[in-house]
Amino acid sequence: MAVVFKKTKMLTDAHFHYCPGCTHGIAHRLVAEVLEEIGAEGHVVGIAPVGCAVFAYDYFNCDMMEAAHGRAPAVATGVKRTNPDNIVFAYQGDGDLASIGMAEIVHAATRGEKITVIFINNAIYGMTGGQMAPTTLIGQKTTTSIYGRDPAINGNPIRVCELLATLDGPSYIERVSLQDVKHVVAAKKAIKKAFTHQIEGKGFSLVEILSTCPTNWKMSPEQALNYVAEDMQKLFPLGVFKEIK
Repeated sequence: MAVVFKKTKMLTDAHFHYCPGCTHGIAHRLVAEVLEEIGAEGHVVGIAPVGCAVFAYDYFNCDMMEAAHGRAPAVATGVKRTNPDNIVFAYQGDGDLASIGMAEIVHAATRGEKITVIFINNAIYGMTGGQMAPTTLIGQKTTTSIYGRDPAINGNPIRVCELLATLDGPSYIERVSLQDVKHVVAAKKAIKKAFTHQIEGKGFSLVEILSTCPTNWKMSPEQALNYVAEDMQKLFPLGVFKEIK
């Protein structure tokens, strides 16, 4: 019988802990598949965040380090500078990267550190109970914005790709989505391009992935995917924001 699909060897056999309908698992698989396809086995180091993906070190079949909350870009910088031939990536959520870790990501990007960052944006703090995040949409209800995010009180959402694209250090910045098969395929291409930029020594690369959080959004998995397509993309349009050829 012909084999039509098999698990990439860059993922372990551990079962994901993520909630039903969460697309962290899809993002993990795409990163792992790309790492296998570019021949990274044996010389890749990943940095796990604090947040829903805190156990990423159990899932990726490569050397992994756990960073303090928001500090993944700093840890990745140290790993890459001391082992420049290794492929180094940080995997972060919106609270980890765009809140407590905002200074870290901005300075790593502006220095042009030759690392790749996979940024999962689900517009909410998932692990800690559904609080408002820097990327929470205007009007979106969370446990700390029970009437919906009000810019007069809470400020406006942060668009990370648009922000980092203004800096000189990044070589590749793209926002993608996991809302359906077509967009999953496109997301994988973006992730591979980001790692290729690192391999070619062009500079800092980041892929922002619009992801779901059905549990804290209080939606079914199907409703959550529709929310990404119909609501999140109005604020966070997909596309390449910077690319050095």
